[in-house]
Amino acid sequence: MSVPRFLIRTTHLVVKQPIFSQYSCRIRPRFLHTSNCAHAARLYTDKHEWVEVRDNGIGIVGISDYAQEALGDVVYAQLPDVNTVLKQKDECGALESVKAASELYSPVSGKVIEKNKEVEDTPSLINSSCYEKGWLFKVELANNDEVKNLMSEVQYKQFLKTQEDH
Repeated sequence: MSVPRFLIRTTHLVVKQPIFSQYSCRIRPRFLHTSNCAHAARLYTDKHEWVEVRDNGIGIVGISDYAQEALGDVVYAQLPDVNTVLKQKDECGALESVKAASELYSPVSGKVIEKNKEVEDTPSLINSSCYEKGWLFKVELANNDEVKNLMSEVQYKQFLKTQEDH
């Protein structure tokens, strides 16, 4: 006797998993549909900043896991003010840790529309969650073509390997 299965449908993948209900004797198939909203790809600079560009032309900026590990415990974050206009590769802030200080560089050109005040209040968020809660600022992109010069996650990992060899 085969076990009834339900389907989880995603955009590109169909997974079959058994379902067992503690509330009924009968096992019924169920369908779970996920949205088509895809997570934006993270793109990286050679200075270890990243940006996730959303469909609405907004970029979320932060530093990589590699960078936060190299810095150590971050104790201070100076982020760009809202309405600051940045050019790609402009110095736009600084992070200080117990080991070192590091400048921030903008991975893209545009106008800062939000800075992460939680990071200013609790800089250690960068260490504990550099890709989720520890993002630094959001920028309205001025030139979408600039992201073509940034590294994908795979390219960035390769870049890190070449840096370790030196």
